[in-house]
Amino acid sequence: MFLRIMKKGILVLGLLMLTVSCSEYQRLLKSTETAEKYTAAEELYNEGKEEDSNKKLKKALRLLEQIEPEFRGKPQGERLVFLLADTYYQLGDYFNAPFQFERFLQLYPNSQKAEEAAYKGAVCYFYRSPRYDLDQTDTDKGIEELQAYLNRYPEGEFTAAANEKATELRVKLEKKAYEIAKQYHHTEYYKAAIASFNNFISNYPGSPFREAAYFYRYDSAYKLAVNSYQILMEERLEEAVEFSKAYKKYYPEGEFTSELEDSLSEIDKRLQNF
Repeated sequence: MFLRIMKKGILVLGLLMLTVSCSEYQRLLKSTETAEKYTAAEELYNEGKEEDSNKKLKKALRLLEQIEPEFRGKPQGERLVFLLADTYYQLGDYFNAPFQFERFLQLYPNSQKAEEAAYKGAVCYFYRSPRYDLDQTDTDKGIEELQAYLNRYPEGEFTAAANEKATELRVKLEKKAYEIAKQYHHTEYYKAAIASFNNFISNYPGSPFREAAYFYRYDSAYKLAVNSYQILMEERLEEAVEFSKAYKKYYPEGEFTSELEDSLSEIDKRLQNF
């Protein structure tokens, strides 16, 4: 019985505190006391970050949006503009956050928070980057912004993370280019496939898809040749052989070696007929 009463008491006390807290926050929103709002906004921001509480961060954001214009040109302005940008960032609003970080950097380029603002502003585009088969405008922008951060802070606090994220975005672009070329191959547009794989090999020398690109370029040339008119076949078979040599040069024990050798035997037989 005593425990049940205690539990009810704690519940009632919690509800009472929540009601008081909400009413106090509503009072703050209507208040004209900017200093009081500043203190409350910073407390809510810090608690929201520490507790990973979107509810507190959203409350902080409303207060910050109200008071930020009041502190422009004042000593607290720098801190407030950064808090506003970072609150958007902490809430996962990667569309408003980069705009606010950019504004912060324009207003306070020499701030101690400038590096963090530059990094987080760039990272917003990383999180906005869609899967590889969609439009990659944000991916390109993310690479550009992350590289700008790395150029400015080559030994910065976030250099390792920026390099990692930039690499991930570049691989996404490589995957898109590779999959486009491979789609040409699979749909039997072999001339387009060869051209696309040529471009891919030239544009992405360090890509993890490079070996597959070399093989499918060869395979596209092989299939184009064997499906050609007789008058074109010999020249196209010889081109396929050249592509096979390029594959074996870079990947002498590659993943596709066995498949390549099987089709090369067929090419040798066909060439003997010429």
